[in-house]
Amino acid sequence: MSQLPPCPTCACAYTYEMGALLVCPECAHEWSPESEASEAVSDEPSVIRDSAGNVLADGDTVTVVKDLKVNGRPTNIKVGTKVRNIRLVRDNGDHDIDCKVDGFGAMYLKSSVVRKS
Repeated sequence: MSQLPPCPTCACAYTYEMGALLVCPECAHEWSPESEASEAVSDEPSVIRDSAGNVLADGDTVTVVKDLKVNGRPTNIKVGTKVRNIRLVRDNGDHDIDCKVDGFGAMYLKSSVVRKS
């Protein structure tokens, strides 16, 4: 009897096979064992691109391409605002840039609203 891998979503140890898929009884997550093996092999981080398709890297300077509302602030971040020395984050949902915007402080931005300068 072979040992099935735990669920990648909730780490439940009681996974079972249903056809070609593995299923978690606790969170109902379904995945294929081949995709899990390919994810384990590829240690290369995903590439983050700006709104124009340019590859971003830590330390880049970007420009905001649309007005951004900031909760709790009476003013918006305007189009053309330069943001220097960005840091890329990959485990923060849709927001994949950690930065400090002058006049607003530290915040997370989506790569879809910036362009590499």
